[in-house]
Amino acid sequence: MTDRPTPDHLPPLLEKAIRRRMPRADRATVTGWQRAEQGFASDTYLFTVEGVDGVDGPIGLVFRRPPEVPLFPDYDLRRQFVVMKRLAPTGIPVPTLRWIETDPAELGSPYLLMDRIEGGRTPSDVPPYHEAGMYLEARPADRTRMWWGCVDTMAQLHLLDPAALRLDFLRLNRFGSDPVEQSVNYLDWAVHWAAPQIPDTIERAITWLRENRYEPEHVTLCWGDSRLSNMLYDNDYAVLGALDWEVGHLGDHESDLAWLLLTDWVSSEFLGKPRLPGTPSRAEAIARYEAATGWPVRNLRYNEILGAVLLSVALLRISTYLGMGDLSAVAVARLELLLGEGSETRS
Repeated sequence: MTDRPTPDHLPPLLEKAIRRRMPRADRATVTGWQRAEQGFASDTYLFTVEGVDGVDGPIGLVFRRPPEVPLFPDYDLRRQFVVMKRLAPTGIPVPTLRWIETDPAELGSPYLLMDRIEGGRTPSDVPPYHEAGMYLEARPADRTRMWWGCVDTMAQLHLLDPAALRLDFLRLNRFGSDPVEQSVNYLDWAVHWAAPQIPDTIERAITWLRENRYEPEHVTLCWGDSRLSNMLYDNDYAVLGALDWEVGHLGDHESDLAWLLLTDWVSSEFLGKPRLPGTPSRAEAIARYEAATGWPVRNLRYNEILGAVLLSVALLRISTYLGMGDLSAVAVARLELLLGEGSETRS
């Protein structure tokens, strides 16, 4: 098969693949097919499989394939699959993987299949979690618990040894000799790929990043999309899962903390919404992270600028090719604030 099936045509095709690949699934059926509520980075669907011999009840699964319009120029389904597979024995709560198929002959594109983490909820992405969904409905103490679950999971990830996990393939060697140079050169390439015209503020930010490069003290596995909306929590607000590893890479660990703070700002202050009671302050989040890792946070402002440029790549791409209006204003607004600061802000 060379044509990409529409979402409605996928279930019967996937059903055939499951019957071939899954043990004792000769009579299995796909039911409850629905698109995942959040995310443009991948084309993701939730469903159940019924009728597997020896299994009581349905099996909840997740199907993921590349999007028709990728948000980043180097989208790689296999990369996220391998990252999750290598993280599986570490205690990081990634979904259990079933298989990946990189040949488009089977379903019209590469795809992966993984188990659904049952019983979990995630803070809303759209609308923002400070104004809708489980985070709004939670008590202040439970909001704090959600934050610390995310920060602690991030810290646990950063303390892993990438070499021991055989993750050296995540280095962006073609973009430079060190992780910060690689990140800046990658973003320069990606942002000009995303749209034919780039706001002056983003160009200025890239220049600033080049002129203020530094050597990170620690190079770790970075999640790349570390935010509350990529965490699954149980009914007691304990962490059940850490999701979406499309932009996992090796780099300065502070970039993940910066991304968490950036996405919270987008969900609150940028919209003129107050941060809900129980949401830790910036200084409290930094202190929690430093305590969990034992590492001082030294280059947060730099990584926040880096993160805002990264955000602009996806927003420019959506604006240019998905016809959703100019969304880059949020990244530009954050960059204007950060570039106007004289030194790193810790509170």
